[in-house]
Order: sequence, then C-alpha cells, then structure tokens
Amino acid sequence: MDFELKTMTAAQAAAEKCDVLVVLVGESMKGAKAGKAQDAVARLAATAVAAGDLDTKAGKLLHAYRAEGIAATRVVLAGVGDGSGKRVQSGVQAAMSALRGSKAKRLAILLPEGSGDAAVRAAVCGTADSSYVYVATKSKPEGRELERVIIGVADAAAHKPAFERARAAAAGIEFARELANLPPNHATPTRLGEEARKLSKAFKFGCEVLGPKEVEKIGMGSFMSVAKGSDEPLRFIVMRYEGAAKTDAPVVLVGKGITFDTGGISIKPAPEMDEMKFDMGGAASVLGTFRALAELRPRLNVVGLIPACENMPDGGAYKPGDILQSLSGQTIEVLNTDAEGRLILCDALTYAERFKPRAVVDIATLTGACVIALGAVRSGLFSSDDALADALLAAGDAALDPAWRMPLDDEYGEGLKSNFADVANVGGRAGGAITAAKFLHRFADKYPWAHLDIAGTAWKGGAGKSGTGRPVGLLLEYLLSQAEQGGAVAKKAKGTKR
Repeated sequence: MDFELKTMTAAQAAAEKCDVLVVLVGESMKGAKAGKAQDAVARLAATAVAAGDLDTKAGKLLHAYRAEGIAATRVVLAGVGDGSGKRVQSGVQAAMSALRGSKAKRLAILLPEGSGDAAVRAAVCGTADSSYVYVATKSKPEGRELERVIIGVADAAAHKPAFERARAAAAGIEFARELANLPPNHATPTRLGEEARKLSKAFKFGCEVLGPKEVEKIGMGSFMSVAKGSDEPLRFIVMRYEGAAKTDAPVVLVGKGITFDTGGISIKPAPEMDEMKFDMGGAASVLGTFRALAELRPRLNVVGLIPACENMPDGGAYKPGDILQSLSGQTIEVLNTDAEGRLILCDALTYAERFKPRAVVDIATLTGACVIALGAVRSGLFSSDDALADALLAAGDAALDPAWRMPLDDEYGEGLKSNFADVANVGGRAGGAITAAKFLHRFADKYPWAHLDIAGTAWKGGAGKSGTGRPVGLLLEYLLSQAEQGGAVAKKAKGTKR
C-alpha cells in the first residue's frame, strides 16, 4: 500500500477522485452552520452533526453513497473527538473496519483543520493497521484491495517529517506482523536469519547469522540448552545499523526469538498452544524496527541481537533439575522448562556487553503473569535506570504504543535463590513478571537496561487472532528521539540507576 501526503482543503477533497473519502470530523464541527459551508464536504458534515445523525465522539460513523457534489463514490464521516492522535486513530480504525471487504483501491482521508503531527501519524498507522490482511499461506489470497491512501492536510510541507516517520513505522509494524503471523513450520530460526539477511542487503546495514557451532564456541550454554530438544538448528542474529560515528556507543535491542514454544518437558496444555508461534514477537519487533530505522537513516548506532530457537520436548531436551552454564559464568538451576525465554535472553544480554552500549532494551513475550497484570493495553516495562524508563514511556505515549513501568525491588529476587546453582530460572507464582525481570537484571548490570514484557500486547487471540507488530512503534520513537537529542537521555541515564 502506498501513502501520499497532500495539501487538501474540504473543497479539494470534494473534487478528489477516489473510491472512498473518509472525512474526520472533530468537536469543532458542533458549532458549524451548514448553510454557511461553501463546499459539499463541509455542508455534508455540518448538516449531519447539526441533525444529530453524526456524533463527533471518536469512532462514530455515518456513511453516504454518491453524495451530491462529491467525486468519491462513497463518503465516510468519522468522529474524532478532540482531534488528538489517540482519537484520530480510533476514528480511522472504525472507518477502515467498516470498509473491510469492500473493493476500494484508492482512499482519501481528510484530517480536521488544525490537526497536528500526532494526528498525521495516527492516520497513517491507524490505516495501515486496520487494512492489514494476512494472505501468505492461503491458497486464494483475498482481501488486499487497497492500493493507495492519500492523507489530506492543510499544509503538507509542514507535516512531511511526521508523515515520513509514520510511513516508515507502518512498514516496520507490518513487517513484524507478517513474520509473527507465519506458521511455525515456516517461521523457523533459519527463516528469521534469512529475513534478517534480506533486510540487511536491501537497506545496507550489517548482519551476521551464527549457527550452533559458533554459539557453542562463544559459550552461550544457557541458550544452547533450550535449543537441544528441537531438530531445528538455533540461530543467533547480530544486526548493526551505523548511522553515527563508529566511536558513538550504540543502543542494543535484544529480541526473544522462540519460534515455537511447547513448554519443553514442562509441557503446556493443548488449548491455544498454536498461539505459541507468536513467542518470537520480540524478535519480530526488532526486525521490524530495523526495517523502519534503515529507511529513515537517523544519526544513531543500533545493534539488534536475536537468539532464535524452538523449545521442544524430545529425548535430548533440557530437564527440570538441570544446571546450565551461562555465558556470564553464572550457573542456572532449571525448575521449569517453560521459562525458557529468559534462558536465551540472558546469554544475549551478556553478549551485548561487547558493544559497550549506551543502553540495552530487551523485548520478549516473557510471562503470562504480565498479561494478568496489564492485559492487552500496555506492555510491561522494567528498568534499572529511571531516565531510560522515562524515555521509553514517553516514546510509547507518542507512538500510541503505551507501556507501564513495573517495580524491580531487590526483594523480588529472593524467590530465585537455589541450593544448587547461582540462581533458579523461576520463583513462585506471586509477582511472576517481576521475578522474571529480576532474573534478567542479573545479566544486565553493566549498562543502562530496560525490559519490555510484551506477552499481552504482541498478539491478539480469539476470532481476530493476529500479531500486532507491537512494540515497533515504541522502539522506533525511542530511537529517533535519541538521535534527535544526541543520546542525551541515555547518557543522563547512566547516573540515575536504581
């Protein structure tokens, strides 16, 4: 799908030749008088609001077919409330949902007069999100009709930077969604490595994909143990985007890449186990972020690390009671093989030290406990560093991809004590998302660190089952803000640990 930003008044929107014209109507329209409107679009909207047929509350819709004086075949009036990014996103998503199944190929969206950059970003990303259709493994691909979307604003030049940012974000989010939605017999660790290489070749950034022999030589014993139960060979993916001087310390993103999780010997119950193909949502988000990052080319260095493998229960699988040797030298007692994500991430976090990073952020579908705590609205954020946490929270709010900071008190680590190793891989049931984060914290004490638990936000279940592409929006916004501030937030973060 192609997006275009265009200077467009209501009168110009009326003349725009397209299959569907979506007019976003804000609260300011409540006082407008239909008789004073000079063009068909403004008259239609003002008349509908005055008659009470259109509520300007975000998400409310009114449809018109071949309206007089309007070139578009169909018109959708969509309420967007106060016109904020969040309300615009709701309005656009409602309009796109109503159009799902239509044959529309060309769409124009007219933003309310006075809309800011946040509204532009929300219109682009909301449209892309709502019009996404998975077809990769269907025999008769159908549903991807929309080809071109025009975003109409009062001054296109003023909003061009925000538009380009949004377009790249939308592409990265879709890339992550597509990978996450692939079935596990397609999206293997090998496939993830291939996708990383394709991206690196297309967008000219560095990429190295390591196999079992190289990982064993490095000494990633914890990661290797998780992979032992599968016939699919593990992959350790290292991507390097260099947009600044080589001497500038990079931000490192670490994505959990469990391409299918049976739970291992501590096997999961059968219902909804198919959704464990989404357990590589962290890896998908890192790849999607690189897809967007390489298109925008900010002045920043970024490293992406993805430990990828399956967690399977064959005769070679690791077992409860096993003691693992991590890359850091710390030993780990396995009490539950279904807590495998932290066992592959801990070695990647130790590996990240060699880049002397300004900050490290790991992203993982880590715990069901985080889903219980926060549901599907906000990702869980844990951090050893206040300024880093603040920057990530602000990025999430700006990208409409919100997170919520969770505690990381030392007392939560007490449950991870082991009689036989330096640390156990699980604590008790209480505070499970926090004890998981405390486990990772042990391996991330050499740099400012944050952990995003996306178990509740990386995919949707039920009838609308699909990957969401989160938190690509948050990560991209954070990285761009770091580039714009010259890394000031991350540098400040080093002095504000907790």
